[in-house]
Amino acid sequence: MFTTLLKSPIPFFSSFNSTQNPSKTQKGNHSFNKNSKFSVSKTHRNGPIKMPTPPWMKGPLLLQPDEVLNASKPTTKRSSNNNSKAPEKALFGKESGVRGKKVMKKIIRDVEKLQGNGALDDTQIGKFEEFEIGNWLEEIGSDGEVKKFDRKMPWVREEEKVVFRRMKKEKVLTQAEIILDNDLLERLRKKATRMRKWVKVMKAGVTQDVVDEIRLAWGNNELVMLKFGVPLCRNMDRASEIVEMKTGGLVVWCKKDILVVYRGQNHWLTSNGQRVFNNLASDNNTTMSPEKSNASTWGRSLNGEDRDENNQPVVGSLYERETDRLLDGLGPRFIDWWMRKPLPVDADLLPEVVPGFKPPTRLSPPKTRPKLTDEELTNLRKLAHPLPFHFVLGRNRNLQGLANSILKLWEKSLIAKIAIKWGVQNTDNEQMANELKDLTGGVLLLRNKFLIIFYRGKDFLPQGVANSVMEREMALRRCQLIEEGARVKVAETFQVANESLAKTSTVGTLAEFQDIQTKYGVLEKENNELEIQIEAQKENLERELRNQERKLAILNGKIEKSAKKLAKLNSSWQTAEPDLDLETITEEERECLRKIGLKLSSCLVLGRRGVFNGVIEGVHQHWKHREVVKVITMQRAFLRVIYTAKMLVAESGGILVSVEKLKEGHAIIIYRGKNYRRPSKLMTDHLLTKREALQRSIELQRIGSLKFFAYQRRQAILDLKLKLAKIRSEF
Repeated sequence: MFTTLLKSPIPFFSSFNSTQNPSKTQKGNHSFNKNSKFSVSKTHRNGPIKMPTPPWMKGPLLLQPDEVLNASKPTTKRSSNNNSKAPEKALFGKESGVRGKKVMKKIIRDVEKLQGNGALDDTQIGKFEEFEIGNWLEEIGSDGEVKKFDRKMPWVREEEKVVFRRMKKEKVLTQAEIILDNDLLERLRKKATRMRKWVKVMKAGVTQDVVDEIRLAWGNNELVMLKFGVPLCRNMDRASEIVEMKTGGLVVWCKKDILVVYRGQNHWLTSNGQRVFNNLASDNNTTMSPEKSNASTWGRSLNGEDRDENNQPVVGSLYERETDRLLDGLGPRFIDWWMRKPLPVDADLLPEVVPGFKPPTRLSPPKTRPKLTDEELTNLRKLAHPLPFHFVLGRNRNLQGLANSILKLWEKSLIAKIAIKWGVQNTDNEQMANELKDLTGGVLLLRNKFLIIFYRGKDFLPQGVANSVMEREMALRRCQLIEEGARVKVAETFQVANESLAKTSTVGTLAEFQDIQTKYGVLEKENNELEIQIEAQKENLERELRNQERKLAILNGKIEKSAKKLAKLNSSWQTAEPDLDLETITEEERECLRKIGLKLSSCLVLGRRGVFNGVIEGVHQHWKHREVVKVITMQRAFLRVIYTAKMLVAESGGILVSVEKLKEGHAIIIYRGKNYRRPSKLMTDHLLTKREALQRSIELQRIGSLKFFAYQRRQAILDLKLKLAKIRSEF
């Protein structure tokens, strides 16, 4: 191996030391490791020559003089095998980078290749020990002794890491792939890709009108294309299920928000959707391949699906089964549900009025407030986010049936989640939430145009617990009556014979307590509650009045500050006086100039800055090449447009031709005149600059908004004062 190493094109130095003793192998080896230049004896041509050795070789490398490569004649012969890597390049070649795990791995790999080569045994003189990197990593201690570095190298792995790859989702065969033959299915899909007309499915979903339109289209074509809007376009698997269930067809092709439905060969036999589906299945089973027939009959058993105690296949995941168990008995399901299963309860099919319905009994636990804190409210909202929807609602009023179902649900779950139907006209989620809150007494967690979330509350009592509490109260009252009867009997036994029974005292008896409660308890309670409500209302109005007055004072301060800035900007510019000796033009010239100006493609656009010195410069630049300039302004008020036109005429010295209403705004057409002379200074000094004009526009907008909000605050203060005066006068 080292024979090839010495023949590599590495430049050896031609200066040889004649005093070199080849017998001193160990000393010569260390001297070579210290010096990059080495020497080879030239006088002893017949004797061996000591050559440089790598650091892991224990003894010297002695070669004959004819085996040493002459560096003055580099070889240019290339190996026929370009993929083979020379071992000397592995030893002396450069590596990308000077440190790091990757570089160390490359070095160790190259050393192992050199170690396994058989040419190493021929060139090695002496004992050869197995090379280990760990033996050369030594460190010198404080006492001068050499200590071995026994730590493991960073690239040495103790054990292989266990990597769990993500399981690929198995493709579920559709109903069309199970029933139809491959040739027929391929033909239908090719035909579906060429279709360009479709039936639009709106927000309301696959309604009866859509089903009728599909069946009408099936009379002329065996395929019908459906294009879905929100929300069904977000879940096309669910859309396919709904279409197949309602129409009785088979979905043969799906792409993005488009489905293509196949009617079947026996479609004309009946118009009933359920019978069409049965005929379609029975008709296409005759053309079904044996593989698909087996897959449709006992494919589930081969897949190893779960079975219940009655050896029936379990349908759906554990999540769906648990939610279905929770919603069982609450009402009919909403089959047009646009999200994933399980299907929620359709609240519109529940009864509007439930006989004997009343809000539930509520009782807070001891030392517990029924009101939720902000932290509890946040936690409940986070808890409700991943939960499935329990109900779907589309009407605003008469929700006793829904409230009754919610109370049943609250016995098993803390939260009731209600989705609002898409495509239903005049839905008001605020009215829905208020009526449900009055009927159930729950806590509203979240409400928007898509969903309503209710929490049952800390003081909610399930029906069984409420009945137990009522029974306990009835038993307590019976005990009080029994005690009162016993007390009366004892009093009759010890009463004086001459004293009448009517004069018997009722002090400390149950009858006295009940009389006091009847006479004064309810009245005092009502009066106290009314006074508390009035005082609370007064305090709220006064606090709101102080808040509005404080905001009005802040707005007035801002208005004054903005007015000062605006006055300072207005004082820095002034308009030019109009020229009394104006040049006149005839009506024919005016009409001709107007048409020329309207046809101009180049124009000058006025923005929010209005007229400033840069605009006048632009007008003169337009007049340099043409006689008419067209200025377009975005102002809406026509009086402001006329004011801008007069200002442009006064500043530029031109003649106003016309003001025209265009699609993008108003066009002001100005003629430069027959006696026009280009001024030496285009930008005037008495107008605002571009920056000052922008500041003026911003201040105008700010002061207008502030005045509008100040007006609203004054109206609110006036209304609050009227309400407060009315309450004080009445009570």
